[in-house]
Amino acid sequence: MNFETLISDFGVYLEKQGHAASTIRVYSCSVRLFFAHYNSLSVEHLQSYRRWLLECYKSSTVNTRILGMNRFLDFMQNSGLLDNEKANFQSPISAPTDSLRITPTGHYRLRPIREQKHTYLDTVISQKDYDRLKRRLKKDENYFWYFIVRFLASTGARVSELRQIKMEDLQLGYLALYSKGGKIRRLFFPRSLCGEAIPYFSSRGIDSGFLFLTRRRTCISARAIEMQLKTSQSATASIRQQCTRILSGTATPSIF
Repeated sequence: MNFETLISDFGVYLEKQGHAASTIRVYSCSVRLFFAHYNSLSVEHLQSYRRWLLECYKSSTVNTRILGMNRFLDFMQNSGLLDNEKANFQSPISAPTDSLRITPTGHYRLRPIREQKHTYLDTVISQKDYDRLKRRLKKDENYFWYFIVRFLASTGARVSELRQIKMEDLQLGYLALYSKGGKIRRLFFPRSLCGEAIPYFSSRGIDSGFLFLTRRRTCISARAIEMQLKTSQSATASIRQQCTRILSGTATPSIF
C-alpha cells in the first residue's frame, strides 16, 4: 500500500467515526508531517517526533499534532496494518515512558502536553463596549456588520456557525446544528432580532438562503469576519484590541 492510499484510507476511517472534513485535514497533516521526517513508524521515531514538536510549536499545536498521530495509530492497529513488516514497531514498548504509553486495550498513545488552564476569562467583551460598538455601527449605517455583531452576541454562536444562518432559520426562529454523534444543538433567535433582521436582508434581495454574503454573493468566510472585527473603523481602539485578543484565543469558541 503506497502512502497516498494509506492517507486516503485514514481519511475514510475518520469520516466513518463522524469527524468533520476540517478535522480530517488537520489529522492527515499531522501524519504527513511525521512521515516527512521519518521513513517508518517506530517507538523511537514517535518519541523523536514529539520532542521535535515541542521544540518547534506552541503547546496547543503540539497537542493537535499528537492527537492526529494517536488517531492514526488507532487506525493502523484497528486495521491490522501494524503487523506489516514496513509498518511494524521495531522496538515494542514493555513499559510506559514519559512520551508514549499503552492503553488497557493495547493501543499506543503519544502523551499530550499538559497546559495550565486559566480560571478566569479575560477575553469577554463587556456589555458597555458591546453597546458602544452596536450603536456606532448603526450610526454609521454599517448594517451588515451591525447584524453580525448582533447575531454573535444574541445567540452565542461561533463565527463558523454564524455563516450557516439562513433566512429560513430566521423565519423559523432557530437554527438546528448537527454535531458529532448525531447530537442536535439549537441557536434561538430573539423576536426583536428577527423583526429587525428579516426586513433588512429582504431589502438586500435575500429571501432565502444564507444571510451573510460577500459582494460576489458567496458565503462570507470566518477569516473575513475575524479580520473585519479586528480592524473595524466603527470600533474604538480598546474594542478592536479586545476583539483581537478574543479572536486569537483558542479556548473561547465565540467572540462575545
